[in-house]
Amino acid sequence: MPPVFAHGRLRLYLLKLLDEAPRHGYEVIRLLEERFHGLYAPSAGTVYPRLAKLEAEGLVTHATEGGRKVYSLTDAGRAELSDRGGELADLELEIRESVAELAAEIREDVRGSASDLRRQMREAASQARATGGAPSGADGGPGHRDDQRTGREAPHGPGGRARPAGAAGEAGR
Repeated sequence: MPPVFAHGRLRLYLLKLLDEAPRHGYEVIRLLEERFHGLYAPSAGTVYPRLAKLEAEGLVTHATEGGRKVYSLTDAGRAELSDRGGELADLELEIRESVAELAAEIREDVRGSASDLRRQMREAASQARATGGAPSGADGGPGHRDDQRTGREAPHGPGGRARPAGAAGEAGR
């Protein structure tokens, strides 16, 4: 699978997110995950070093609030974002397309897994019929067993427990 962000694109998107509002690193990670509908979430090892680099370049600054670094865009960061507005529009289109592609891949994987499971279930049922060994409750009822010698239902109650003698069909005597 190709990377979600091409070289330098995450950097640009981080500037965009910080232009919307000051944020701490964890919030940036969760916001990216939300924008990708849960299909992608960058690791802390991806986001924090990039935020530190943006700060070293003078594009963002941070303030400590409640023990967390809250990053915000500087004037230089806003200027870069403004200069790269067309590139940002392309990036947002790429993100939408990437989400659609990831979702399609997941749907296809799920379809394939469901198809494999149905095939395996059909094969298991065929094998059980061929060998005469149907699993307990094969008719859908709990504890159902057929007496293989007579073809009649065996005198067993729910859960496969034996019914008391004379209990079958004697209700209401």
